[in-house]
Formats: sequence, structure tokens, C-alpha cells
Amino acid sequence: MSVNDNSGKGEDMQALKVAMLGCGVVGTEVAARIQNRADGLAERIGAPLELNAIVVRDASRPRSGIDPDLLTTDAEAAIADADIVVELMGGIEPARSLITAALQQGSSVVTANKALLAASYGELMSAADAAGVRLEHEAAVAGAIPIIRPVGDSLAGDRIERIIGIVNGTTNYILDQMDSEGWDFERALTTAQALGYAEADPTADVGGHDAAAKAAILSSLAFHAPVSIDDVHVEGIEGVTSEMVETARDQGFVIKLLAVCERVASSPTGAGLSARVYPALIDRNHALASVRGAFNAVFIEAEAAGELMFYGQGAGGAPTASAVLGDIVSVARRKVLGGRGQYERPFHEDSRILPISSITTRYHITLDVVDRPGVLAAVSEVFADEGASIELMRQTVGDVDDDGVQHAKLVLATHSNTDSTLRKTVDRLIDLSVVHAVKSVIRVEGQ
Repeated sequence: MSVNDNSGKGEDMQALKVAMLGCGVVGTEVAARIQNRADGLAERIGAPLELNAIVVRDASRPRSGIDPDLLTTDAEAAIADADIVVELMGGIEPARSLITAALQQGSSVVTANKALLAASYGELMSAADAAGVRLEHEAAVAGAIPIIRPVGDSLAGDRIERIIGIVNGTTNYILDQMDSEGWDFERALTTAQALGYAEADPTADVGGHDAAAKAAILSSLAFHAPVSIDDVHVEGIEGVTSEMVETARDQGFVIKLLAVCERVASSPTGAGLSARVYPALIDRNHALASVRGAFNAVFIEAEAAGELMFYGQGAGGAPTASAVLGDIVSVARRKVLGGRGQYERPFHEDSRILPISSITTRYHITLDVVDRPGVLAAVSEVFADEGASIELMRQTVGDVDDDGVQHAKLVLATHSNTDSTLRKTVDRLIDLSVVHAVKSVIRVEGQ
């Protein structure tokens, strides 16, 4: 056999036993790929993979394409006999206990469980490190897009300053349809549900909670700090209206639900980290503005590498299974080669998570005002009193109300200031007699 001939690679190696917890859409895809691509996977790993148990709630129920002899309800026994445990059951418990048990016995773990990682990232990573094994989780953020390994490994020698991303395909589809097709929120959501992009109960997506879990994971990994979902400021897209989308378009912006994770060098409360999720305006020339449909994209700003963007399918059975299988191959290779497990740097337990009020941001504010002399002066006075300033002001003629009073739409773009200062400014604008209503308040990102 020549040096480059790998035709027999893996044939004489002992098989690595894989136990899978959960067998939904993603689990079924992963199981099929392990079995149908056995030879190719063995060549890449250096040893064959043997799927020897799939833990389910009801082992008597048949599952298409799955050997019924693999199905079991005994998770502890399945884990005890596994070299690699793949957790796809979701939720916090019993997933956390089962993953912890697997790590402590020396099994590497692959998971797509963003909710669990967002709640217990530092705890689980420390358990993996103590056991000298891996806890891989590429599929937990942005589906098939390779983002966890680039952040954790490829950029390990750099300093990541900021991550801003579209990490929820459902909300991106909804906002994209509102922008490109002129649909209202309800029509876009209903269509997303019909296409399978949104669940029957879409709260986790449209409320920003799914994106917040991913922001917690990315922050923990990028800044090596234990950031939990409770540390993430969350606002959803339920309040985004067709009028807001139209106003954004007129100003050269598009609205996106963004996850923002960044180091903050200085703020009124000192330096620290910020993790937040909210709908925001992005300039149409920004790379994230072109992310359409249910796609995801993550934009990274690093000290040496500069600006990087990762783009692709963010959800679905096949894309997520691709990421899971990539993690399985990675941990399997390490077992074959005898490599050590987790990252060696300790978490910075003293890292401060800053409140949203301390973050420096910009607002776009749309007001319905009475169209008469003195309105602009009254609005400007409020800004001056609060120490905020207006970068741009645009007024257009509105409707005449039932009392015959002429109204106008006033769009204000602010200069950068703390979120708390701009929030106080908006609260005072609401009380002005010349302001009929505050139609929208939305932050600006990517500038």
C-alpha cells in the first residue's frame, strides 16, 4: 500500500459506539447518515462509527428508516456503553443530567441544545474540561453555518470585539416579506407557519428568545465568560408594523432582528460585556441587509482578522444534521488520535454583564405631531434638556384628523448616546402637547 493509499483505513480499528438521545427530525437525519455513509465516515475518522442505541420516549412506536432494535427508553444504559453521546432531545432536564453523566464517565458529547447551553454553558464546558473530553455544539447556533468552531478555534489567537448576527430564520423571513412584499406582520407570520419556518406557537422565535439563547452561547464562547440567557436583553418583533418597515425603507434602512454581543470598553457603569437581541435598523449597504428569507448570517469584528461574515441555512433537519455530523466526526477523530478534550482557558467568572441602559446606541424615532409653528422647537428643547442631540430630522405632511387639525410625520435620527438617555428623551416627548403619538422607536446597528 502506498503512503497515500487510504483504502483500508479504519477497517481494523475498533468501532466507536454512538448513543443518540432523541429521534425527531434531526435525529432521524443523523441516524440515516451515520448508517448510509459508514465507509466514508470511517475513512475520515480512522475508525468506524457504530450507532448502538437511540433513546426515545416510546420504543414501541415505529420510526421510518430506523432499525427498531436500536430504540430504547433506558438512557442511562445507552450512555454507559457509548464512546460518543449525541443529545438531540432538547430542553433543560433530563438533558443536562444525562450530558453531565456522559462527560463524567469520559464520553464526548455532541449537542444541538441551545436552551441548555444558554442556561449552563460554563458549567457544562468545565465538566468536559475536567474529564478531558469534548462537548461540541456547532448545531446549537445557526444550523449548518460553521460559526462555533471558527470562533472557538480559528479565532482563538485573536481578540473578538463584536458579533452581530441574524440567527433566527423565522423572524428574518417575516421581516423580509414585510420589506420586499409589503405584507403586514400577521400575513408574514401565517405564511411562515404554512411553510414550516415557524411553529404553531411562534413565541420563542418572534419574541426573540431563540435568538437570545444563541447570543448567550456566542458571548460565552467569544469572550470566554459565563453568559446565560438571563443576562441577554431581549425584545421581539411583535411590535414591528408595516408603517415602520416603510419608513425604514424610505430612510435607506431595513429592519432585522439582531443578536449583538460585544465588549464595551467604557460606559456609565464601567467596562464589561453586552449581549442583547432586538429589532434594529441596518443600512441597506451593510452585508447583513442582503440576508433574505429564512437564511442566517453572523458578522464578526476581530482585532487582527478584521471583519468576517458567515452565511447560510440557519435551520431545518438536513442543515442541522450536517452540523451535528460534523461535530461527531470531530470528536471521533480526537478519540482515535488520543487528543485532549476541551478548551484550556478558564472562564472569567468576574466578567461584568452590562445593562441595556449603559449601552451606547442610536435611535430612529417617528412621531405623529400637530403641524403648527413651534413643534420643532419644543422637540429640540427636550433633546437639549436631556443631553441628547438630533443628527437628522425629516418632516412630511400627514392626515387631517376628525377635528380638522393637520398632522405631520416627524422622523428623528439621533446621535450616539446611552440607551438610558435616549429612553428618557422619548418618555418626555410622549408628554409634549404637540406630540399626538410616538409611532415607533427603533435602534440603529451596523454603523
